[in-house]
Amino acid sequence: MIRILMHGCNGAMGQAISALVARREDVRIAAGVDIKPEKKYDYPVYGSLDQVKEEVDVVVDFAVASAADRLLDYCCGKGLPLVLCTTGLSETQIGTVSECAERIPILRSANMSLGVNLLLRLVQDAARVLAGAGFDMEIVEKHHNRKLDAPSGTAIALADSMNRAMRGAYHYEYDRHSRRAARDPREIGISAVRGGSIVGEHDVIFAGPDEVVTLSHTAYSRSVFAEGAVEAAVFLAGKPAGLYSMADVIA
Repeated sequence: MIRILMHGCNGAMGQAISALVARREDVRIAAGVDIKPEKKYDYPVYGSLDQVKEEVDVVVDFAVASAADRLLDYCCGKGLPLVLCTTGLSETQIGTVSECAERIPILRSANMSLGVNLLLRLVQDAARVLAGAGFDMEIVEKHHNRKLDAPSGTAIALADSMNRAMRGAYHYEYDRHSRRAARDPREIGISAVRGGSIVGEHDVIFAGPDEVVTLSHTAYSRSVFAEGAVEAAVFLAGKPAGLYSMADVIA
């Protein structure tokens, strides 16, 4: 049985993962860490990583970007595999992730759902055909009103996937209100909507002369991300050091 340390256990995603794991027999959460160490499930919860006493096989993180530095130090020091799901990391933090991946296995993904990771592949094919034919590319993402980062990590990952297909020829445009000019044909526009309890919606729009192609993904509950995170933890436990992604899990 694989033992998980749930980092950010009392957040919305931490609770979704805890509820899912409680129904499985191949994994269990040995301990949790949260800035508000309230015990909500049948495992001990600590206010900091330094307090954890339990032996674990893998860490699953759904906390906040500001906690990533300490988490990476902890996992590197303990030699623990890390499923890093928190988005909004700085360029410096992303560099630290790459450095730590030389010592421990790290799986980092902007989105843990199977559907989104399939979408990342599909938009590459679409970009090669449609952008190559002169279609404009836009991304619109929608999330709940408590999400801290914008645009979403998934929106950036989709843009990166499309741009790789076009050999990095495009730049990203997040805000057009400050300029009055025609759209640059080499830009990918990314727009963020925040409101209500929207779990997550991403529309990738390819707009050409007289036709529009849209590839979409809608998450109706957090369970799709929880399922992916747990599968990633099962996959990562026991793997050699390196940087992994959900593409490796679903390959």
